[in-house]
Amino acid sequence: MSPELDLLAAVLGLIDARLPDHPGPFVLSVSGSQGSGKSTLAKAVAADLRSRGVASEVLSIDDLYLSSAARRKLAAEVHPLLATRGVPGTHDVGLGLSVFAALDAGEPVRLPRFDKASDDLRGQAEWPEVSALRVLVFEGWCVGAGPQPDSSLTVPVNVLEADEDPDGAWRSFVNTQLGLAYQELFARIDAQVFLAAPAFSVVKDWRLQQELEIAGQGQAVMDEAGIARFVQFYQRLTEWMIEDIPHRADLTARIDQNRRVLSIT
Repeated sequence: MSPELDLLAAVLGLIDARLPDHPGPFVLSVSGSQGSGKSTLAKAVAADLRSRGVASEVLSIDDLYLSSAARRKLAAEVHPLLATRGVPGTHDVGLGLSVFAALDAGEPVRLPRFDKASDDLRGQAEWPEVSALRVLVFEGWCVGAGPQPDSSLTVPVNVLEADEDPDGAWRSFVNTQLGLAYQELFARIDAQVFLAAPAFSVVKDWRLQQELEIAGQGQAVMDEAGIARFVQFYQRLTEWMIEDIPHRADLTARIDQNRRVLSIT
């Protein structure tokens, strides 16, 4: 059995052990850095469960992004870096909470879908409607993250922070948002799976691979310089998650630069 199948089996085993005694929808989070394979794992988990008659769906935190217009407003009122989607503070947490509340109430609910090409939510008619859901796989790079200690915010971690957030206002806002509304959202998670990259240094290469795949589909892509800048938005929290989440996650898979699973704990 391959390490990848071992990981899928381990995640399914975690769900199977807890689901019988769990009332209502079971929310499993899958998080990890960009390009770590979390979306692929989330889809495989939901597909396996559905094949066994367990009503399951995937919700990505990317589908909760604020519109470009809303982020431009944030950029004007708080900090210019908030125009770029990705970090805590650029999602509609209230929308996520409303989805969880409807699921818990046993009501039919449409799962949001964000269109990255248009940088806005798709029309609600395009959101899949679900009801009587047994398992929701909630995936995303920062899902389950906790805020950093304030003392950790002082020193910039990269050129982006040093040049474009010299007073720390952006990273302080992001950390504050993560410690408030996002914790209410993450509190609904019943079990947490984390894919731990070997180091942040691999993320640029993983993101570049993703862009090449997108290019093969005929979509617009970033060049290598654009990717190098873009991943810096994620560096601080990614490094913090690699340090912090394994102490709290129900299952941590440590992976190498080729995404091979080295260990599962």
